Amino acid sequence: MLAVVWSLFVGALRWLVAHPWVPVALLLAAAAAGVVWAHRRRETARRDRVRERGLRYALPQIDALHHRQFEEAVRDLMRRDGCPGAVRVGGAGDNGADVKATDPFGRLWVIQCKHRRAGLAGSAVGTPDLHVLNGTGRPVHKGDVVVLVTNGRFTSNAVAFARSQELHLVDRQLLAQWAAGSTPLWRLLGVVPSPRRPASGS
Repeated sequence: MLAVVWSLFVGALRWLVAHPWVPVALLLAAAAAGVVWAHRRRETARRDRVRERGLRYALPQIDALHHRQFEEAVRDLMRRDGCPGAVRVGGAGDNGADVKATDPFGRLWVIQCKHRRAGLAGSAVGTPDLHVLNGTGRPVHKGDVVVLVTNGRFTSNAVAFARSQELHLVDRQLLAQWAAGSTPLWRLLGVVPSPRRPASGS
């Protein structure tokens, strides 16, 4: 068996020596393919940046989304706001976090999303959802800013609980302002923890 392999190897070497242009052609083809791949990747990244800078959602669009698409929309809005590493982590075993993002100030945002197909007419988000988020947002995910976003509304008990635990709520009205405008969420919320590090240019 080894003799056969060695024979094939020697034969291949002799063939390459007799045809020296073949490896050169293969290297040139590989280099060209690499250049094309890198160009396409840059173009895709550029298009994504352009789309994210101009990303807008109207409430009817948001209401029509599937809950997973809603999480993706929140992720994309965070990217638009200057969090290029924002990711959707929602799903089984997400421990209360649907989106995680690090803002330009170095703060980690842990966001839970609650989509209501009926919008404002849907069931209000209550304290049980906030209990889960409060129990994992900082202890498990190490979040600096812990937020619950809904296209619906919150119960009065949920609002009081969030205030007592320094959780941030984004209801339908605030979501509409955020999604349709260009102001980052941290400015709309007004009160967020101090930056972990200075913002660039500050």
